[in-house]
Amino acid sequence: MTSRERVDLALQHKEADRIPLDLGGTTVTGMHVSTVYKFRQALGLDRPGTPVRVIEPYQMLGEIKPDLIEALGVDVVGVMGTGTPFGFKLEGWKEWQTFDGTPTLVPAGFNTFPEPNGDLLMYPQGDRSAPASGRMPRGGFYFDVIVRQPPFDENNLRVEDNLEEFQPISDSELEHVGREFKELYTKTDKAIILNVGVMGIGSVARIPGPTLKHPKGIRDIEEWCISLTTRREFVSRIFEQQTNINLTNLEKLHQTIGDQASAIYMTGTDFGAQNGPFFSPRIYRDLFLPFHKTLNDWVHKHTTWKTFIHSCGSVRALLEDFVAAGFDILNPVQCSAANMDPVELKQKFGDRLTFWGGGVDTQRTLPFGTREDVRKEVRERIRAFAPGGGFVFNAVHNIQSLVPVENVLEMYKTAREDGCYPLSL
Repeated sequence: MTSRERVDLALQHKEADRIPLDLGGTTVTGMHVSTVYKFRQALGLDRPGTPVRVIEPYQMLGEIKPDLIEALGVDVVGVMGTGTPFGFKLEGWKEWQTFDGTPTLVPAGFNTFPEPNGDLLMYPQGDRSAPASGRMPRGGFYFDVIVRQPPFDENNLRVEDNLEEFQPISDSELEHVGREFKELYTKTDKAIILNVGVMGIGSVARIPGPTLKHPKGIRDIEEWCISLTTRREFVSRIFEQQTNINLTNLEKLHQTIGDQASAIYMTGTDFGAQNGPFFSPRIYRDLFLPFHKTLNDWVHKHTTWKTFIHSCGSVRALLEDFVAAGFDILNPVQCSAANMDPVELKQKFGDRLTFWGGGVDTQRTLPFGTREDVRKEVRERIRAFAPGGGFVFNAVHNIQSLVPVENVLEMYKTAREDGCYPLSL
């Protein structure tokens, strides 16, 4: 059975020969660059000192190359865009070293500047003449977005000010997507997930405008969250325009790749915190759901793609609404959050949602547990999520820095060996 067949059966809620595995198919199922480096060294894939490319500088994700995919038995590959969350392109690679000494390659636009306290500043589009839009604390592993909230007139808010980064997909980006899909679809048997063209409606990662040199509109995250209640009509008009742009992009993407994608990453807007949703289900139902449904309905009417929502935290109270909005896949399935019990999730939603993630707790077990702890938890998650299909194995969100390599190896080894159908756990 090919990887593509394996994933497609899982997405149809059918059992294949084993549960499919993901690593790096999206920017929320990847691995920090320092861990990728250590991982490749442990597997003997690189000589010491061989740098790893940073393919997403906001989260500092490392490139998952085909040799690592094959070594772990991963079934999914992703097609990403040519840009980054800070607005520069993935091109013109140069050497750069992380605070922990990991040798990396970063794009030409990855231009940092040290503050007196040792923090590193990152600049939109690589332009140091613009106000910095990101900061990595001294000794840190990631960049935090810097909120640059300009003054705004409450009585003269302009929808277009919050749309500057939402643009129709360019011809060059479509050409890139077409080339990548042709290469991966014809030369590999992997399932392909599309990560281009649909920009998450209301995503807090995008609200501050880290790609923009001089963002306008409502850019403070706290002010934005308040706006979901106090400026609901204004926010709805923003969402309407974002949805129209996304619909245009979806049509162009489908014309470019047809039905070669197994799934499409639709939104990464986080709706959950550790103990519950960020806001009431009513706000999601009234404000977000109609636009999500419009986009998902288009995909289901015109393509065979399955639609993927990434939403961290405790989202149990929102799952019926996610289903009503037409999402097929839930990620990252944060089982360590409140009310996210794997058994209950599978019982209530296993025939309507594919669980993509949830394979092991990345807050405690994977970074701090023993290999036996990891093995035990992976088996528990397989028992909970795998019966009847509808499960793509991945850790809960990206695998972070400082995670023991032996624990990650144990995670994938256990998933391969104990995730075979018929299950015998």
